[in-house]
Amino acid sequence: MSELVVLGFDTVDKADTVLNRLVQLEKEYLVDLEDAVVAVRDASGKVRLKQSMNLMATGAASGGVSGAIWGTLVGLLFLNPLAGMVLGGAFGAGSGALAGSMTDYGIDDNLIKKLADTIPVNSSALFLLIRKVQPEKVLAEFHGQNATILRTSLSPEQEEKLRTALATQAAAAAPAA
Repeated sequence: MSELVVLGFDTVDKADTVLNRLVQLEKEYLVDLEDAVVAVRDASGKVRLKQSMNLMATGAASGGVSGAIWGTLVGLLFLNPLAGMVLGGAFGAGSGALAGSMTDYGIDDNLIKKLADTIPVNSSALFLLIRKVQPEKVLAEFHGQNATILRTSLSPEQEEKLRTALATQAAAAAPAA
């Protein structure tokens, strides 16, 4: 089962930086992200969302492959499999792109919009839907990032570990000031 984690950051570029590091950790098989979205509220108060998954391209690719296969099979019936593959692939890519643009995959869009509207001006939020994670190794990478947990589906114990790891640097700096 996937876990939802939404983190808020003080600057507009911090969520992108953290997501880029998570993508690197995903290549090292330390985390498996199902979906990720960055929300940024600029100085004028406008919220911009950056989806990590391009659903239209994904739909077009899968539709193109299945369309080419079905087109080839239909083309065999009419003794022209090459034309069937080309036409079937084009039709499949088009219908796949259309289906991909209408599909709501991953994190619920209404939840993203609702929480993104609550972040302060000149800040950002990172929405993560995590399939699997090596918590000790990933938390060590983000030790002291000073992020605010906006929402999670984690257990209270896991959420407290995340909160402690993210706030350690800020808590350590506060007594020194």
